This record gives sequence, structure tokens and C-alpha cells, in this order.
Amino acid sequence: MPHIHVRHYPRDFTAEQLRAIDEAVTAAVTRTFATGEETVSISLEPVTPEDWDTQVLAEIAARPDLLVKRPGYWNES
Repeated sequence: MPHIHVRHYPRDFTAEQLRAIDEAVTAAVTRTFATGEETVSISLEPVTPEDWDTQVLAEIAARPDLLVKRPGYWNES
């Protein structure tokens, strides 16, 4: 605990970019949850633009109370 799951459009990450994501997210999570870095796990899941609305936006719409940050384009209507 905790586990961070990031969904994003498909792309290739360099080892350096993955290391930067790991370090930045782990630092924020360990500070916020007052836990050690050995307790943090992070996964990256590519989602195609064609599937974004049905997979990601549908989940956001179904569970908006879980969001810490809403997407800038979010329409609540």
C-alpha cells in the first residue's frame, strides 16, 4: 500500500523517463501517506485514444468522488 495506477495514451518511455516517474510519484506518495518507499507500487497502462472514452472517461464519470484532480476538459453536464 499504496498502489498508483496511471493510464495514458500509448507511448514508449526511456529508462530515464521511467526512473523519473518512479522517483517523482514515489516521493509524493511516501510524503503524503507517511510511508516508506518499499510500500509503493506503480503501474502504467496504455489506453488507445479510441478506447479512452469507454475505458477511462466512463470510470471517471461513474466514480467522480474518487478524483483528486479532474481533467481540465471535464464537462459535468
